[in-house]
Amino acid sequence: MTGIRQARQLEREARHLAPGASEETEHGRRVFAEGRGPVLTDLDGNQYLDFAAGTLTQSLGHGHPEVVEALTAQAHKLWNVHDSATPDRAELLELLARLLPGHLDTYAFFSTGAEVVEAALRVVQSTAALGRNRIGALRHGFHGKTMGARMLVHWDVGHQSFSGNSVLGYAPYCYRCPLELEYPSCGVRCAALVERHIARKPNVSALVFEPVLGAAGVVVPPPGYWERVGEACREGGVLLVADEVLTGGGRTGAFLASELLGLEPDLAMLAKGTANGFPFAVLAGRSELLRSPEAATPGAYASTYAGNPLGIAAAHATLEVIERDRLIERVGTLGARVGERLAALDERFDQLGQVRGLGLLWGLEFVSDPGSRTPAPDIARAVYTTALDLGLRVALGGHVLRLAPPFTIDEHLLDEGLTLLGEAIERVTGGPTAERVVA
Repeated sequence: MTGIRQARQLEREARHLAPGASEETEHGRRVFAEGRGPVLTDLDGNQYLDFAAGTLTQSLGHGHPEVVEALTAQAHKLWNVHDSATPDRAELLELLARLLPGHLDTYAFFSTGAEVVEAALRVVQSTAALGRNRIGALRHGFHGKTMGARMLVHWDVGHQSFSGNSVLGYAPYCYRCPLELEYPSCGVRCAALVERHIARKPNVSALVFEPVLGAAGVVVPPPGYWERVGEACREGGVLLVADEVLTGGGRTGAFLASELLGLEPDLAMLAKGTANGFPFAVLAGRSELLRSPEAATPGAYASTYAGNPLGIAAAHATLEVIERDRLIERVGTLGARVGERLAALDERFDQLGQVRGLGLLWGLEFVSDPGSRTPAPDIARAVYTTALDLGLRVALGGHVLRLAPPFTIDEHLLDEGLTLLGEAIERVTGGPTAERVVA
């Protein structure tokens, strides 16, 4: 429950703070005061295992000493000189060249996920051949809240319609197949339709996609989907633009999720975990795209805070630890452990419609009953708040809970968090000895 000091602080804020916070903030009602590793402490001194890792951002956990040291040292030197070269920028570029696939050898730096998505769209639009004036995207995708990012997925606001020139294809959401088919007997029909309406269309310049749908609930594609779509795009001359804002940096058990799925994107966008939660984003691409005269006009990759020295310091420290300590391998090992524990929960509770994930990125989709698969946001919300009261923080979004623990979490704390999650689900859904929270 929210303690008295937190309640007072929230009341004080509410006098001037605009509403519209995330669901987890609205329903969690916590005031977090400190973070160390995988643990958060609130204003009343209560502690929580943070399986949401900030906003799915803290690859190394909160307050990692090497990132703190790098930021502190840089803060004493220099904060912002627009996009001028600084002593550490070349080192970060070389580190990225070691970590990313070899064909992605040219980089531009930005501040946020939405900003880097917009930059990628500008590259696509400026280099597209005459007649290729449309861009493909996937239903259920999320690429940010800026105009271009919203237009990709036809996300209108209010009474204004700015759907733009994008063509929407079917995402591989097997649990809720819009074609009412079953995998694998469906023959991956959703991929065939993306191939027909996007990859083979002569007026489409690029397909912008999340390799694993993040905001939609960690929707992992079935075998065959990206193999077919990727090959068709390559044959059709359609650029592959991978939104790895969430998945990039090792979260799924490879530096890019695209690598796990056999894709070779022409452009890739990274942000969230790249600098351990500090605002920093990377646009990685083929040299011939990012260096093309049409894309590399003066100021094309510059903005007020893009590539600032603090962000470079945080990103370099974060990625250096990930490389040195072989944390991506650890993500794969811990991810298998999480998968086994969540599979057991999936078998235990009917209200868990589906559990899915890769590495240390997992989604739990709650339903009112397994037959109808009716989304149950009330159950997800109750599990979220109950878990908080037990000392576990996860990410809430509609009827799905997402888990993204830091790569550095100890096995025993990982197990403890998963045990708390199971206890929260049991209390909410009514286990053998549980007090039911949601009617």
